[in-house]
Amino acid sequence: MLVRFAVLYNASSYGEVVQCALGRTAKVLSEICIIVNNAGVLVVYLIIMGDVMSGSLHHMGVFDQWLGHGVWDHRKMLILLVVIVFLAPLCALDKIDSLSLTSAASVALAIVFVLVCFSVAFIKLVEGKIEAPRLCPDFGSKKAILDLLVVIPVMSNAYVCHFNVQPIYNELEGRSPQKMNQVGRITTLLCIMVYISTAVSGYLLFGKGTESDVLTNFDKDLGIRFSSTLNYVVRIGYILHLVLVFPVVHFSLRQTVDALVFDRSVPLSESRKRSLTLTTILLGMIYLGSTMIPNIWTAFKFTGATTAVSLGFTFPSLVALRLSHGGQGLSLGEKFLSWLMLVLAVAVSIFGVIGNIYSLKSQSQ
Repeated sequence: MLVRFAVLYNASSYGEVVQCALGRTAKVLSEICIIVNNAGVLVVYLIIMGDVMSGSLHHMGVFDQWLGHGVWDHRKMLILLVVIVFLAPLCALDKIDSLSLTSAASVALAIVFVLVCFSVAFIKLVEGKIEAPRLCPDFGSKKAILDLLVVIPVMSNAYVCHFNVQPIYNELEGRSPQKMNQVGRITTLLCIMVYISTAVSGYLLFGKGTESDVLTNFDKDLGIRFSSTLNYVVRIGYILHLVLVFPVVHFSLRQTVDALVFDRSVPLSESRKRSLTLTTILLGMIYLGSTMIPNIWTAFKFTGATTAVSLGFTFPSLVALRLSHGGQGLSLGEKFLSWLMLVLAVAVSIFGVIGNIYSLKSQSQ
């Protein structure tokens, strides 16, 4: 529906579609949501890289296992090195189609990660080395129930890519709403398969000991042949995956910041100096955020309950319902889906925020 209305109203970005339906104020609000959401996701990526390379509280990092503890596995230094050497050159690119090869490579690495996890889980299952997992959630306390509700907004982070739809559509060869819908459906199906496979195989392998950043679990013997090699393949492969997908998320972040701050200036693609300046500032702020936020769960809980839900469910449903009154009618099924999305978005936000506040109070006590 976003693509359909973007074409009808000649909108070139997510914010412009929102403005057509809900006005200038809503556009600014949606752009702020994109900035907070994408910055939060990129901070999470750097935290994961730091966890894998230098280790976390209960798990050893790759460099610590290879070379022992020393200055070379200092978390902040390693993250800064990755930002400068690998991420900055990719993030400096001007067009999203320049990242097509890196995006394809990142998907391939994610699939390799899933295949390795599933293969290890299957081998251990056949050999009878896996304990029966708990299949039902714990409802024994109010905290357990709220923790379960917080999982829903965290999961919503995984499916929020709506702000990238319009930039991709703008550079799509032979573009049409039908072709973009097909691309979106294939991508969504692939993501669902990867996410489910990762969750199932990870929980089968590590059970109650599964960390919020499951990659940190791959620092111990998996109980099969070539365990050490597979551990390194999984962790290093996923770091490369994050390095390659990082610039795609950063692209929409930079475009949105430019649209919000330099609204009346020439397009960002025509100002190389402004593009590089924004890239440098954003990477610096994201790096600082990754050094201050303790873990990925903290970041995901808040972005999931607020900005991710707004971008993925609230704004799209409001756009569809509002513009449908302007002569572009929705079918009965589309109206039902739009209202359902809106109601679910409000419910998820309320429960997510309440759960986050309760969790913070519990930790402070």
